[in-house]
Amino acid sequence: MSKLPITCTIIAFNEADRIINTIQSVKPFVDEIIVIDSGSTDGTQKICSDMGCFVRFNEWNGYGPQKRFGEDVARNDWILNLDADEYLSNELMDEIINLFNKNLDKNFYEVRVYPIYPNWSKPRLFSAYHRCVRLYNKKLGRFSDSPVHDSVITNDHEIGKLTRPVLHNTIRDFNHLIRKQDSYIKLQVETLQKKKNIILLMRCLFEFPITFIKYYIIRRHFTGGLSGIKFSLIISYMRLKRIILFIKKK
Repeated sequence: MSKLPITCTIIAFNEADRIINTIQSVKPFVDEIIVIDSGSTDGTQKICSDMGCFVRFNEWNGYGPQKRFGEDVARNDWILNLDADEYLSNELMDEIINLFNKNLDKNFYEVRVYPIYPNWSKPRLFSAYHRCVRLYNKKLGRFSDSPVHDSVITNDHEIGKLTRPVLHNTIRDFNHLIRKQDSYIKLQVETLQKKKNIILLMRCLFEFPITFIKYYIIRRHFTGGLSGIKFSLIISYMRLKRIILFIKKK
């Protein structure tokens, strides 16, 4: 298979158990794979090097800065960005190849990212997903430099839509979900705008039940059985914890 003029950028820290799937899903068709490592101690760097990736160290300064570093060192203008716990479906790989061979008429393309529970091999029934720009021309738009919000700034350019899924092994187990959310909310607390105490206190009363309804019903985690209940409860508790930490900080 001929390679497309795309650099796949992947940020990583201790992802030896998951990043192989990520690399294998893009290696057949992208011209370059760059792994931006922030100091892994589990052999992630060697695994990636042995698979033909360029591994670059960059000290962790947040999600946006880390992904912008990948853009800076990429030799291609077209970037396909994946996290180390994500991988392309075979159908999406074919869709991207066909896009570049036949109908590349946009500079930004968004994908659908579907989460997969621990020990599940595919998304739950009627799984919610989120759309985000992951395939783009860096000459016309780049990731924001926010340490928390890692989104591509498209500068009002038209965005194309890819229809096939990116699969996301978002957590290794539910203890990992707690640790991951705990780390994330600490970053959020540092960047939240100041709000009046009365507003935060009111949110304390409703944050847990509203978040649970949002995830369990609106985002359809009820189709995930016991895993869906666990996931929704943990997210709801951590959102409440974020508000409590912010009040304490003030």
